[in-house]
Amino acid sequence: MTNNTSQSSNAMLKDQLVIFSNELTDELKNILNYWLNYTVDEVNGGFWGKINNDNQITPDAPKGSVLNARILWSFSAAYNQNADDAYLQAAKRAYDYIKAHFVDDEFGGVYWSVDYKGDKLDTKKQVYANAFTIYALSEYYIASKQETVKQEAIGLYHLLVDKSYDKDQTGYLEAFTRNWQQLGDLRLSAKDANEKKTMNTHLHVLEAYTNLYRIWPDDGLKQQLESLINNFFDHFIDAEANHLVLFFDEDWNRRSDTVSYGHDIEATWLLLEAAEVIGNHEMTGKIKDICIAIANATLQGLDTDGGLWYEYEPADDHLIKEKHWWVQAEAMVGFYNTWQISEDDKYLQLVLSNWAFVKDKILDKQNGEWFWGIKADGSIMPGEDKAGLWKCPYHNSRACIEIIKRIKILT
Repeated sequence: MTNNTSQSSNAMLKDQLVIFSNELTDELKNILNYWLNYTVDEVNGGFWGKINNDNQITPDAPKGSVLNARILWSFSAAYNQNADDAYLQAAKRAYDYIKAHFVDDEFGGVYWSVDYKGDKLDTKKQVYANAFTIYALSEYYIASKQETVKQEAIGLYHLLVDKSYDKDQTGYLEAFTRNWQQLGDLRLSAKDANEKKTMNTHLHVLEAYTNLYRIWPDDGLKQQLESLINNFFDHFIDAEANHLVLFFDEDWNRRSDTVSYGHDIEATWLLLEAAEVIGNHEMTGKIKDICIAIANATLQGLDTDGGLWYEYEPADDHLIKEKHWWVQAEAMVGFYNTWQISEDDKYLQLVLSNWAFVKDKILDKQNGEWFWGIKADGSIMPGEDKAGLWKCPYHNSRACIEIIKRIKILT
């Protein structure tokens, strides 16, 4: 009787996962079709820099390196999962635009932004943007099989190690001028603290190096990845609260108490992925325990509708009651990863509950793609981009791609 019950439960779970995978497959197509149909700039080349929720284009909006690198990654990764020629052509379009307009042939690296015509605009070297370019080039190499693309990714890696890596105290410094000198304003965005070392940049350097290691298993790169993971162990992960510390000065003095639920849950699976890719079993075991602890701490930010809130400020006990699209995408992958580690079905139910919330509140069923987010009263956050410097086909497409891949292996 017990065995029959177990078999029945397993069959139900498998059916549930197949349905989930099919829904994500359809949604991935929807996301990518949106970017194919609405964002291609046939006037000036590349992709439009800004589109609102009504799919109205701002034709003279700047174009960001992060947006274009994320487009390159998304279409490359989609092609690597499902060899649709339209995806490869979109990836090539993004790659060609990055090469022609964002790459600094004189000083190396990529600019932060260009204007709508593709001319240099903000020429600073934000390590975050350069990391995303490595991430995207590594994925595009897998799709295109062009050796020059691989070498470009490796060259950018060496540049970051040379210009940004703190050889005395480890970690990566945040940003530089065009010619890689000190910069006064290091911030990624206006909401960020002006500090020299940030969790967000380190997380995406880790992500980029992990993807690069897949195509170039270099010993020096492996050491850099181990150093980055140790940065999270030693600094970014608050061992008592099991949240991530977002900002530090150059000497690793803590400069922030803000809790970012999306970054917390995102870091869990990216850290585990990095340790597994480089084959460090000691780090892998340690990270698995940390993943569960951070996932449990992230539960503090879950609402009863399955959505994950944005941020929490402990100093004044203030919860920022917004549910951003990217936070939900990371919650799906992060809690799915926690379910796989722990084998506790409650985490899978959190994933499915979050996906139900996304379908109900975040998907734009009329105009396509995902809304930026909703407010506490359930209304759409006004004035936000559907496509822009930060609104890209990355978190949501990646969540679909990652979970589809994991379900396929499991079933």
